[in-house]
Amino acid sequence: MRLLASFEWSFIWENRGVFLDGLWKTLQVSLIGIAGALGLGVVLGAARAHRIPVVSQVAAIYVEVIRNTPILVQVFFVYFGLSEPPFNIRLPAFTAAWLMLVIWGGAFNTENFRAGFEAVPGRYREAGSALGFSRLATFLNVTLPIGGRIALPSSINTAISVVKNTSLMYVIGYMELTTTALNISNLTLQTTEALTVLAVVYLALVWSLSAAIRLLETRLALPEAR
Repeated sequence: MRLLASFEWSFIWENRGVFLDGLWKTLQVSLIGIAGALGLGVVLGAARAHRIPVVSQVAAIYVEVIRNTPILVQVFFVYFGLSEPPFNIRLPAFTAAWLMLVIWGGAFNTENFRAGFEAVPGRYREAGSALGFSRLATFLNVTLPIGGRIALPSSINTAISVVKNTSLMYVIGYMELTTTALNISNLTLQTTEALTVLAVVYLALVWSLSAAIRLLETRLALPEAR
């Protein structure tokens, strides 16, 4: 109770505009990161599941590199490393933020969807071939709808991790929610209030996303899984 009494509640209202701007920037990179990671995961997951030459091997290397190195190292490389010779590619903080989230999430989703596609019973694909479907048509009409649903729970966890990983973009100065809260804390010296708002907003954001996706998971669940 003493802690609540000493908390300056007016701090939240006075800085609401700055916090909302940081939240909006977090949502922007989160949505791009989730969508991009899903698309990349489906394509590379299909390539690995169907053993497509060259693409499958390149995807395997990509997955191993990303999953076995810290994301902070990856962020530093994309933002700072690429700006140096021989690359000389200087990316804006916003571009580096969403690109890194897509790359990171895509690696995990590649394995999520690979496992989902490989879990589709072979007799389903054989039935598609018997109906005269090409390999691509069989994938689009049989493997993707079933395997995608199987992969949905693990891809949900990846999407949530993408949202939480946006907080790491403070290291490149992108003004998302965490960077905003730290800046306000440094300017006002109200560290407890700033970090409390940060934690509460992230909790609300992740819980809302989790609830929405779980609802989608229930609606898209395979009949035998309901």
